[in-house]
Amino acid sequence: MKKLVVSAALFAIAFNAANAGPLPDAKPDEVGFSQQGLARMDDFFAREIAAKRVPGAVVAIARDGRLVHYRAYGQLDPAKGTAMPTDAVFALASMTKPMAAVAGLTLMEQGRLPLQAKLADYYPAFADMKVGVVHEDGSMSQEPQARPILIHDLYRHTSGLMYGGRPDSSSPVAKAYPGGTVPAIEGDTSAFIERITKLPLAHQPGTVWEYGLSIDVLGAVVEKVAEQRLGEYLARHVWQPLGMKDVSFAPSEAQRTRLARPFANDPLSGKAQSITLLDTPTKFDCGGACAFGTVGDYLRFGQMLLNGGELDGERILSPKTVHHMISNQLGPEIKNNVANIEAHRAGFSFGLGVAVRVSEGLSAVPGNPGEFTWNGAYGTQFFCDPKERLVVVVGTAAPGELRKYYREQVQDIVYGAMVR
Repeated sequence: MKKLVVSAALFAIAFNAANAGPLPDAKPDEVGFSQQGLARMDDFFAREIAAKRVPGAVVAIARDGRLVHYRAYGQLDPAKGTAMPTDAVFALASMTKPMAAVAGLTLMEQGRLPLQAKLADYYPAFADMKVGVVHEDGSMSQEPQARPILIHDLYRHTSGLMYGGRPDSSSPVAKAYPGGTVPAIEGDTSAFIERITKLPLAHQPGTVWEYGLSIDVLGAVVEKVAEQRLGEYLARHVWQPLGMKDVSFAPSEAQRTRLARPFANDPLSGKAQSITLLDTPTKFDCGGACAFGTVGDYLRFGQMLLNGGELDGERILSPKTVHHMISNQLGPEIKNNVANIEAHRAGFSFGLGVAVRVSEGLSAVPGNPGEFTWNGAYGTQFFCDPKERLVVVVGTAAPGELRKYYREQVQDIVYGAMVR
């Protein structure tokens, strides 16, 4: 049986190898990779699939703007046994955030959304939010904001807005907040804003990096400034110019046949697991977690950023804006909790919508200062290393803790395959 599973995984590799890629192809040795080193990626996922730890995966690696590895492994839908295609559509979860950030930055370049603008200028209810203060005896009081929430705070997660239910949060205030996609499932943008502005902030604005609903709010601001839904704005200004044909907040019926689905039970805990958005539509385009797309489409997005805002003659952002986006935005006055998200985030800070590596060493994975990256809670990841001219995107349907294991192992294998 084990041999059959491995054979199926390898069949998917062979079937998809002939498909056209999202960037021009390159042979491994032409761009500084070892073919034997890259074959370790095939071996790794063959082992994981045979052990029934993940249904399947799609991996794309590009260096110098050329595609050196583009493979699909295993199954798209483990319940049906369908093979994973390279154009599988993944629920991107928080990999929506960098795209929403780019949408906001295009408006900044137009002089319509400056970083130092007050959030309350767009949604006045944020001005009245108080900051929750937890005392030693466990009681909580509230105090006024020392300064207003700025648009800058939304990009860099220093607004004091939280996600509910996250184990990495240091604040009891987070317990009052909804989970990442819950507001988009339950109501529209107005209902979302009304709901969270009734809650206390976990921190004074601009003092602590803590993961939360900030970029969902940024997406709502983009909608107000652009006077259209976030997905419509992204389609016109980012997705269509870049040829990202399968990215959306609402997959079509044809795209739904290519949705990657997880195992019914978490391989580590045995508990039931699911990706709710695969079968539950959202009522607004949540910029923090609700987009879908293919690995190939996201590779083009990452390559655009690595190129300084341009791809195939289509300019999305200026090189100067991209440089600012991928620079450290957490000054010494801000507590940096980025490494609380994942163990291998040591040595990272945060830019505008992306984590940014600022130190040599420290991290559990290889890389260079200047690397920028973010992941999705359902098993997707991307990272770009400007020094190595490298873009990597991975898609799996693995919403449990295993997703963090794959993020680390893939990055180890990629850098281990580089010979110059």
